[in-house]
Amino acid sequence: MANYLETTYDVYKEAAENPQKGLCCTTTPVWQLPGLSIPQKMLEMNYGCGSTVNARDLVNHPTILYVGIGGGMELLQFAYFSRRNKGVIGVDIVDEMIGVCKENMLEAAQQNPWFSTEFVDIRKGSALSLPIDDNSIDVAAQNCLFNIFEETELKQALTEMYRVLKPRGRLVLSDPTCEQPMPEGLKQDARLRALCLSGALPLQEYVNMITSIGFGTVEIRAKRPYRILDPEHYQTDELIYIESVEVCAIKDPMPADGPCVFTGKTAIYYGGEEYFDDEKGHVLLQNQPLAVCDKTAAALYNLGRKDIFISPSTFFYDGGGCC
Repeated sequence: MANYLETTYDVYKEAAENPQKGLCCTTTPVWQLPGLSIPQKMLEMNYGCGSTVNARDLVNHPTILYVGIGGGMELLQFAYFSRRNKGVIGVDIVDEMIGVCKENMLEAAQQNPWFSTEFVDIRKGSALSLPIDDNSIDVAAQNCLFNIFEETELKQALTEMYRVLKPRGRLVLSDPTCEQPMPEGLKQDARLRALCLSGALPLQEYVNMITSIGFGTVEIRAKRPYRILDPEHYQTDELIYIESVEVCAIKDPMPADGPCVFTGKTAIYYGGEEYFDDEKGHVLLQNQPLAVCDKTAAALYNLGRKDIFISPSTFFYDGGGCC
């Protein structure tokens, strides 16, 4: 096992045995869902940087895979939507985390009349070699885990997620990203990498890694401020600003002209006609905003028309649009 992976195991073994509220700093609120009570220890062990639970991904009682289970909070939230035996599969490599998570599930069953521990199937395994059948998962998710990996392992983890997803299945990720070059000393700091900080990639590089595996559609659903690494406390000459990003990658067929990546761009037609049709499947109604992927946004911009406005990326995309 690589040195940083050994350190990661030790960090999360300790986090299981002694819950650490400050280990990660979740940027998304813990959604209060009707009839859902989350045990206090689960909340204390919410070791993520965002959320991977989105109701619009969780229709028709899907089979859900969550890798890196923490205290089990997101497993419980997923089970809220699935509500069937073994509808949610949790995978973790840390024995101590698995043990605590199972204890937390027993407490969750006492607090939630609708919930059964049979809804969640917790398995020991690595993100690099998932104990899951091919093409068997509707929604796969990970929160602030893949960021620990170096490039080779990150590609392997993404490839494993792609393997287990059904066609048009969804991979939902929450990870830190950073647009500044990460100092080499921080990159090589095994503990900082284990804490999902010094492995942060620029967003475009992160998306490119996802699409290189074969995901045909990528949605940037949120991007928020996350952490600062400063010269007083870290081995850096300048402030390093880290953001957290929530992404959904869909196992769509890869388009001939490349993936559709939604970063929150919108096209608005304000010409004199009732609508504009680019004859490529995109119809812009007069003065009605249409979410467009970056590829379509560039094609519309390159038409050189004076009556089509293309917004900058907002890094927020919530469905609908051109593709």
